[in-house]
Amino acid sequence: MMEKTSGHVYMAMSLDGFVAREDFGLDWLMKQNTGGEAHSHEAFMDSVDGVVMGSGSFRTALNHDIWPYDKPAIVLSHSLNPRDIPDKLRDQVSLCELSPPDVMASLAEKGWKRVYVDGGKIVQSFLREGLIENMTLTLVPVLIGSGKRLFGELEADIDLQLLEASSFPSGLVTTRYRVVAPA
Repeated sequence: MMEKTSGHVYMAMSLDGFVAREDFGLDWLMKQNTGGEAHSHEAFMDSVDGVVMGSGSFRTALNHDIWPYDKPAIVLSHSLNPRDIPDKLRDQVSLCELSPPDVMASLAEKGWKRVYVDGGKIVQSFLREGLIENMTLTLVPVLIGSGKRLFGELEADIDLQLLEASSFPSGLVTTRYRVVAPA
């Protein structure tokens, strides 16, 4: 039997629960002075086989000076087409229109074991489908008032088990949760 691929979230969000502004802007996050604090992002990225993201996260990542991922990236989108992928990323980024369960099954067939699930709407859809194993969430000490929420409406509660909590001199607080499968 083929091993299932597990989904993992690693996100920063404002204290009022937003992961980006309405226009997907991250200026509020980029201005945080963390003084070189180690927040384990590199270790997290080393633990995954690749990234599954939505089109909004993809467009935001394209605005960085350099592409922020050194792993393969799959963009779930019904609106993008291959011409939207810059030439320099064509070997690293692919588009996909599969549902969350189908994309995870496809990745399992390719031998992927752990996937970084990135983007508010994508995280929400993977959570609803029971495809997230754990979440590392960093609360940033800022209120931005509106934007893209990490969590949306649910048909049922999703229980979480706290695995770890760390605070930093910058005011950031990182928590790691295991998603508890419903009984």
